[in-house]
Amino acid sequence: MNKSERVIERDEVVIRFSGDSGDGMQLTGTLFSNTSALFGNDLSTFPDYPAEIRAPQGTVGGVSGFQVHVGHSEVYTPGDYADVLVAMNPAAVKANAKFIREGGTIIIDEDNFTEKNIIKAGYQKDPVAEDKLNRFNIISAPITTLVREALKDKGLDPKTVLRTKNMFALGMVYWLFNRDFEYTEEYLKSKFSKQPAIIEANSTVLKAGYHYAETMEAMTPIYKVSPARIERGRYRTIDGNTATAWGLLAAAEKAGLDLFIGSYPITPATGILEALAARKDLGVKSFQAEDEIAGICTAIGASFAGNLAVTSTSGPGLALKSEAIGLAVMTELPLVIINVQRGGPSTGLPTKTEQADLMQALYGRNGECPVVVIAASTPSNCFKYAFEAAAIALEHMVPVILLTDGFLANGSEPWKIPSMDALPEIKPPVVKDGDDEFIPYERDEKKLSRKWAVPGTKGREHRIGGLEKTVKGTVSYIPENHEHMVRMRAEKVARVVSKVPDIKTYDDDEGELLLIGWGGTYGHLLTAVRELRKEGKSVSLAHFNHINPLPANTAEVFSGFKKLVVAELNAGQFVRHLRMEFEDFRFKQINKIQGLPFTCTEIKEQCIKLLEE
Repeated sequence: MNKSERVIERDEVVIRFSGDSGDGMQLTGTLFSNTSALFGNDLSTFPDYPAEIRAPQGTVGGVSGFQVHVGHSEVYTPGDYADVLVAMNPAAVKANAKFIREGGTIIIDEDNFTEKNIIKAGYQKDPVAEDKLNRFNIISAPITTLVREALKDKGLDPKTVLRTKNMFALGMVYWLFNRDFEYTEEYLKSKFSKQPAIIEANSTVLKAGYHYAETMEAMTPIYKVSPARIERGRYRTIDGNTATAWGLLAAAEKAGLDLFIGSYPITPATGILEALAARKDLGVKSFQAEDEIAGICTAIGASFAGNLAVTSTSGPGLALKSEAIGLAVMTELPLVIINVQRGGPSTGLPTKTEQADLMQALYGRNGECPVVVIAASTPSNCFKYAFEAAAIALEHMVPVILLTDGFLANGSEPWKIPSMDALPEIKPPVVKDGDDEFIPYERDEKKLSRKWAVPGTKGREHRIGGLEKTVKGTVSYIPENHEHMVRMRAEKVARVVSKVPDIKTYDDDEGELLLIGWGGTYGHLLTAVRELRKEGKSVSLAHFNHINPLPANTAEVFSGFKKLVVAELNAGQFVRHLRMEFEDFRFKQINKIQGLPFTCTEIKEQCIKLLEE
């Protein structure tokens, strides 16, 4: 039987790489993903990091995973269950057995399945029997032994030799899915350009894994996922944090302003600070602050000085920034606050995803203190919503909170690189020198935004600070003026609705059940609804990116359905917001608080249950 006769065509496959933090599973998954993207597949990834920096080796707490879903058609999620699991030790099997599809394949390094490692992973004696793994195709390979054999004459130390094990596993997967080495070998040459021995070792082991799989009967048949039919253009794979950073860079260029970011490193938001700090060539000024409060206060100062000012954080950091956000509201300065949500409260689950900061974003400040709240919904559209957040902040002179989450920040997908000419211009209301009277809080009739007078502009001096003021910027304790200014600031945020597009449903505008979501749950909800509709169910989806203000037609959309259900990764925060805004509607809930994304199966089961009630 030749190779072509052993190939089975598949529309999509899900592969999960898993092992100890030091096993290189994130890199292995990334290389497979990028190779698949260059081949032309659509894809979605889900890196799953351990929360502990140095968890004990061989324990479930130290398992690092990377799941990728590649497809011949559009892919919106990393997949519910893996067709193939690469497990470098017993702990990886223990952590991931529940995520393998019935009849799937498990590739293990049998050299690591020692009695000691089996016990450390929480098994008694036999992982296959204890986790009932006989229903899977288990490919047991002596990966460690074979790697040592492949590199025995290369003159490398034992530790360096073992670091190449992930390349052996990757070679086996490349055989299984009919992939070539070109991208991986180019990556190795670039990464280790000054270490030719490391390049040769990894390349040798990669090919050894491929040829080992080629000779194993258990590794047949192999699978082929043809390229997807996607719109022509220039693409790259991008994660949410990088997309967010680039959206801000594009906004700064379109506004003709310098970009300043003042932030304190915090998982999983640090990548935004790192990506922007690397772009001094584009005029970015980055400041790694000593704490969250300093980060946002420097950003407010940069905004006062005429910059597009940004601060980034995650859950507990947003809490620390709350007082300064109030200052930005009172001074009516443009500011973008990015909150990459994670499991909480407190340190919580720092490497896991959640949507539990919505109430904090909407209401987590003292006094009447509304801000614009936007949520991205895919890794790639973090670019779009970061750009939009900056545009609204600059043109309406308001703070804007952009919500992403750990799933979006670390996940990646193909992204069609936009032309800068296609992006809209951003026109901040900056005032120039002049001799006419300057009234600091005199407002634009449509937007209610005030003028932006940068320090040093002749004739535009004004008082600014956290105390309540009159329209002329003088401090005021007059009760009626305070109420007037509070209502004016709230109305200014409300008028941003003019920039908010109407909410659209997938697919029908009326029916039995409307599934409602927001933010990073988009891909899973959309996929679930598509599958339900194929099964003849009357289900549609309304997914929100604009939280405050909500789209103007929200109530009209809700009125077209008999049942409304809100799905979110928290105990019910968006649904509470909707209940306050729309008292005439009744909302059911689907909630998950496990530090994990929804699965499409979970959503479908809950929707079917609601339809049958």
